[in-house]
Amino acid sequence: MPTLRIGLLIGSLRAGSFNRQLADAVRTLAGDRFVFEEIGIGELPLYDQDDDAAFPAAGLRFKQQVEACDALLFVTPEYNRSIPGVLKNAIDIGTRPGGSNSFAGKRAAIIGTSPGAHGTVSAQQHLRNVLSAVDLAVLPQPEIAIQYREGQIDADGNVSDERLLKRLQLFLDRFEAWLAA
Repeated sequence: MPTLRIGLLIGSLRAGSFNRQLADAVRTLAGDRFVFEEIGIGELPLYDQDDDAAFPAAGLRFKQQVEACDALLFVTPEYNRSIPGVLKNAIDIGTRPGGSNSFAGKRAAIIGTSPGAHGTVSAQQHLRNVLSAVDLAVLPQPEIAIQYREGQIDADGNVSDERLLKRLQLFLDRFEAWLAA
C-alpha cells in the first residue's frame, strides 16, 4: 500500500504557533507512516459569493491541494470557545462554488492545543460539526485536546512530556488503522 498523503491544515497563523509546534511533533512521531503536506490558509481571501464566477486563484490552488490528499489533519487552536475565523474561511472556500466541494468523501482527524484548562475541546466540537456538514468523516477517538505547557515540544518537534508522547502515538496508531479500514 502506498504511503498516504495527509493534508495538514493548521488553524493558527501566528509565527510561534503552539499548534504549529504540535503539528511538527506529529510529523516527527509519524516517521514514514504518512507524507504530510501543509496546506496554507493564510493567503486565502475572505470568501465572497460574488467571486464564485471568477474564483480567486488562491482559492483554486487551495482546493487542488485538498483534492490531491488522501486524508486531512486539522490542527486547531481555540479562540473564544470556537475555531479561528481563518480556518472556517478556508473550509468555506474549499466547498465553493456550489457543486465543487473539495472535502466531499474524505477522511479527517482533529487535534489541537491551547493554554486554556480544557485545551481545544470546544473548538474541536465546533469543527466536527462544520466538517460533518461538508461531508468529511472525522476520526471519532481519541480526542487530542491538549492544554499547552511550555517545554512539552521542542523546536525540532520532539515531545518531552511522556504522557503527551503516549497520547500522540495512540492518536497516530488509531488514525493509521482507521484510514486503512
